[in-house]
Amino acid sequence: MKTMELVFLLIFFPVTLSVKHSLKLLVTTSSGVKNFPDYVVVGLVDEVPTGYCDSIINTVEGKQDWSQKMFEDDPQHLEWYTQRCLLHQYEYKDQIDILKQQLNQTEATCNPLWDLTLLSDSLSGVHIFQKMNGCEWDDETGEVNGFVQYGYDGEDFIAFDLKTLTWIAPKQQAVITKHKWDKDRAQNERWNYYLTQQCPELVKRYLDLGKSSLLRTELPSVSLLQKTPSSPVSCHATGLYPHRAMMFWRKDGEELHEDVEHGEILPNHDGSFQMSVDLNLSSVTPEDWRRYECVFHLSGVKDDIVTKLDKAVIRTNCEFPAGPVIGGVVGLLLLAVCITGVFIWRRRDNGFRPANSSDSSSSDPSSVKDAALN
Repeated sequence: MKTMELVFLLIFFPVTLSVKHSLKLLVTTSSGVKNFPDYVVVGLVDEVPTGYCDSIINTVEGKQDWSQKMFEDDPQHLEWYTQRCLLHQYEYKDQIDILKQQLNQTEATCNPLWDLTLLSDSLSGVHIFQKMNGCEWDDETGEVNGFVQYGYDGEDFIAFDLKTLTWIAPKQQAVITKHKWDKDRAQNERWNYYLTQQCPELVKRYLDLGKSSLLRTELPSVSLLQKTPSSPVSCHATGLYPHRAMMFWRKDGEELHEDVEHGEILPNHDGSFQMSVDLNLSSVTPEDWRRYECVFHLSGVKDDIVTKLDKAVIRTNCEFPAGPVIGGVVGLLLLAVCITGVFIWRRRDNGFRPANSSDSSSSDPSSVKDAALN
């Protein structure tokens, strides 16, 4: 499980010039969600939406200039991805129907695709079936991490262990599926080849095609914000790129973990990102403020941005910069439109929860046979 923990953490790196690049494919099948495609595929390169397909448009769209040009220059590449999108949506729709039918059963039923047991007490309502696969490649060490994971209604269901070429069943209900898939050695070897060979090569190819945007580095502007004199002080960075960054408060040179709250990294309307970290000063005397500072680190950049806690530079509620805030809202809306509101996994403690996000897809970027469907 330690390997899976590392794969699904947000990419926060130590101070190093080494950068990890990733390619991810997210598939979401839903039931009972109104005004939402019941099948959505999203592809991400370094967490940037690059391609998208759903059951309404039934074709793959490039979501970046370079990915759209790639499809225009290689129609066969686009056609292959589109066919994958079309074929898989019917297979995944069947799976969620099977799951719903089995919700009131206590024993696994036999079907050609899945051996699943009781997952819910309700036959109706909203249900979400998800798959996430892809790889991470370290551009300095060459290290590769691959992952394949399935979830149902926002929780882990089964995942591939690349070290042992076997499946991990975090839920008892998935044990039968694990045993069945473990026996398919040929399919697991195909996953191994795709995750360790094909996927990293695709990462390199896409980075080369989109290097003008994907490999750029932009340092943010950092401000200290506070709503009221008794509110936490927020260290806010906006305009950063890429999103692989970390931000923290420290006291006397030591990182703080208590009285600190980290916000999510959010997109701006211009493609950059913003993030913040709050410090609760209720137990800090004014004389001790000088001992605190906010540190921003961008992956691949040697020097950090350090901002001293100084009451004179704190911007109050009425002085909050409208640009970053509006930019973040607009960015979120554009990102939501990009994927029509797809559900994806976000790591939280030991499980997953559905979250709104936006990503895109270049359909399953390999000729490997889908291990979940065969």
